[in-house]
Amino acid sequence: MRIDKINYYLDVTEATLQRSTCLRRNFGAIIVKNDEIISTGYNGAPRGRKNCTDLGYCMREKLNIPRGERYELCRSVHGEQNAIISAARKDMIGASLFLVGKNYTDKKYVKDARPCSMCKRVIINSGIEKIYIRNTKTKYTVIDVKEYIDNDESLEGTLGY
Repeated sequence: MRIDKINYYLDVTEATLQRSTCLRRNFGAIIVKNDEIISTGYNGAPRGRKNCTDLGYCMREKLNIPRGERYELCRSVHGEQNAIISAARKDMIGASLFLVGKNYTDKKYVKDARPCSMCKRVIINSGIEKIYIRNTKTKYTVIDVKEYIDNDESLEGTLGY
């Protein structure tokens, strides 16, 4: 049986996350426009710096920091950010971002995975219009990026997601 296009791209995204070097959660992201993969990204330390997998610890994990908070303490550049960094803005305008996250320890899909507040801002400015996030091997959530503009959670002081 032939899989649908969304799950095809989510499968490619899932393969991308296998390059992640985070000891907490592994994320992969790809950007697709006009049925063409524009770029890929996964979470890991900036080029030339040691990854958490090299160091053997995650600072946010060590400090028991909740999910979605205090990203300034994280060594990683997020998968969404790495995919956006690797693409030209003209190619991202009107594109879709595909995102898959798995927990490092049990390899299960991240429950209610969403871009963090910093990634939301970068996604808005990139011109990406839709986000597809894998929930299970065949089910996914679709987010219209316009929702991030219309519902600005940064005005409410809400932490996490």
